[in-house]
This record gives sequence, structure tokens and C-alpha cells, in this order.
Amino acid sequence: MRRRDFLTLVGGAAAVWPLAAHGQQPSMPVIGFLNVTSPEANAGRMRAFREGLKDAGYVESENVAIEYRWADNQIDRLPALAADLVRRNVAVIVATTASPPALAAKAATTTIPIVFLVGEDPVRLGLVDNLARPGGNLTGINFFNAEVVAKRLELLRVLIPKAIRVAVLVNPSDATNAERALREVNVAARAMGLQIQVLNAATSGEINAAFATFVRERPDALFVVGDAFFNGRRVQLANLASRHAIPAVYPGRDFAEAGGLMSYGSNLTDSFRPLGVYTGRILKGAKPADLPVVQASKFELLINAETARMLGLTVPDKLLVAADEVTE
Repeated sequence: MRRRDFLTLVGGAAAVWPLAAHGQQPSMPVIGFLNVTSPEANAGRMRAFREGLKDAGYVESENVAIEYRWADNQIDRLPALAADLVRRNVAVIVATTASPPALAAKAATTTIPIVFLVGEDPVRLGLVDNLARPGGNLTGINFFNAEVVAKRLELLRVLIPKAIRVAVLVNPSDATNAERALREVNVAARAMGLQIQVLNAATSGEINAAFATFVRERPDALFVVGDAFFNGRRVQLANLASRHAIPAVYPGRDFAEAGGLMSYGSNLTDSFRPLGVYTGRILKGAKPADLPVVQASKFELLINAETARMLGLTVPDKLLVAADEVTE
């Protein structure tokens, strides 16, 4: 072989070898992200989720990809969205922020790991065998929703001591959550001597219709059940309550920050960070069956003092002292 031919051969091989080596590199893992609402309703939470992923060593678009599936509050779309993620053979499915996405993911696969964020007891929902050793292919975060209903109603009674008639707004689309919350509300209301009127709303228009009913019947206060759809409509809810001078209590800080009078519950944004950490650990090889379900341990009371003044309410010192935050 002539020297020139040899150099040409070596040069050609050098051009091919890097391509071949690149082709043998494993592609980055893909997370399937399943959510019942919309990107707009979860902007801050997604930042927290990505921070958790980063804590575990993963950065979106650098060494992990995310396939997003948003149901836009149409719960009946969740099974098809979950099935699509399974067909794409994602490495892990993250199902948030209610039980329907988690249940849809569970029904879609018994092999792909699932990390959930739910507000109800995951054992009672059938997602895990027990909290310490979940078993199966699911684990996640339980931020408690129905369990704090009685405390939230008690705080409302302290704020509005003369309240007798309380309207309760629920989303019938998430039947499991609505039924559990209403059971808790009814038990707590009977103990406090309160009369409960339940109104349903699963769309923005139905929220408007519910407030039209409130205006006609003038309940003493409004209790908004914790629900992913309501969280996405928190500005609408807070504005309507203020416009019609209806004192209201809400399930989380997002509502008080949007102008709602008072909120009590766990911080959902804080829950998204451990959600990201767990997702990263599973990508590194941890098994959901061995990762205990994380339970929220901190519950926040927020009072919007400006809204209280606008409604002509004097917030009792007892609540001001107990509040984690009073916004002006």
C-alpha cells in the first residue's frame, strides 16, 4: 500500500470513528410529566421541581428530557395522556397534583416507575401498599388535603365568629377528592353548629354561576375545597369573593397571594422539590418500592390583611399571632 493511500485510509477512519462512538452513547433519559391542569397554573412549582432534579444531578435538556402532558382540567383526558407516555417508553412518570393523574398512570403501567403528588392518603387510594415500603412501581409525596379540612373550617369560624351558613365550593370532576372533602366538611360543620350549602363548579363559567348563587342567597362565608382546578382559577375566585364581599377560606398560599382572604394548608410549591429529588433518584436506579412516601409536615396559615380591610373585617389577634404570614 502506498503511503498516500495509507494516510487517506487513516484520515477516513478518523472521520468515522467519532461518529460511531457518538452513536454508541446512551441517549438521555426521558421523564413523562402528567398534570391535570396547565403550564400557566404551575410555573413556580415547575421551578421547584427542576431544582429538585438538579439536586439529584439532572438538568432538563442537558442530561434529561421531559415530555409534558397537560390535561387542562379535563380529567377524562388523563388515561389517554398516560397511555401515550407509556407508549413512548419514558424512564419515569411524574403524576401531579391530584389523585386522577396518579390513578391514570397506575392503570397505564405496572413496570414504569411512577412518582406521584397527591393530597389524599395514597394507601387508601390504592397507590401503595404502605407509606414506609410502598411496594410496586409507585411512590411520591402526600401533601394532605382532606385531612386539614376541619382545621380550615375552624379557622374560618374564628375569623367570622357569627357565621352560621357556609357555602362550600367543590369540583365534581374529581369525584374522589370532592366526596372525601365533603365528608370531612359535614362532620366538622355539625360539630361547630354550621349549616352547609354545597355548590359544584368544574369550569370557569360554573364558578361564575356559583358566585351568582352566593350573591342571591348571601351565605356568611365561603369554604373552597382543595382542588387542582380551583388552584388554576385562584385569581378568578379571589376576585369574585372580593367583588361580592364574601369572606372566604382557601386551601393554600397561592390563593392568599392572589388576593384571597385566608388560606390554610401545606405549601404545594415546596412539595415539588422533593418530587424532583425522588424522580432523579429513580433515574439513578432507585426503586419506587424502596422509597418511603414523603408526607407534608408543615401547614401554613396566611391572612391577606388588605382583603380583610376591604371586606370590613377585623382579624382577631388569635389568628394574627398564629399566622405564618400576614400580607399587606
